[in-house]
Amino acid sequence: PVFAGMKGSAIENFSCVIYIFLMNCTWQAGRDAPADTQYFLYWQESRDEEEMECELYIKDENFRNMGCIFQNVSKGDEKAYFLVNGSSKDSLIQFYDEYIDLYKIEILPGPFNVTADCTRGSAGCIITWRPPLTSHEEDEGCLQYEISIQNK
Repeated sequence: PVFAGMKGSAIENFSCVIYIFLMNCTWQAGRDAPADTQYFLYWQESRDEEEMECELYIKDENFRNMGCIFQNVSKGDEKAYFLVNGSSKDSLIQFYDEYIDLYKIEILPGPFNVTADCTRGSAGCIITWRPPLTSHEEDEGCLQYEISIQNK
């Protein structure tokens, strides 16, 4: 059965963010999960890719897996599939799964090499910058910038 396992044992509050090439996923233990429950995260970037288990788990004070860091993540156009299952010697644990658009969870850093060229006699300034590093090839027209001038 799809929801085999003790009710309330599946993880809660699953969340992932991508920052450049790292993806950090976290969750909380199910509210009714036995104390010895251990969770395992698997993800699949696209239907054509193999499913991968987390290699670097984040553990809580009881050494229970409560998150994962993935390195060298590249963002594709398809939804990625995430699965967290669990095991316990006391009972069956329900799994949690979700499809996520990776572009929706990416946190873009700000632009770099920002320079302002203002001459005394000029009425304006020329401000230039380089686009931020991202986990994917980006059409530069997709990014919008806002300049806030603090002192004139």
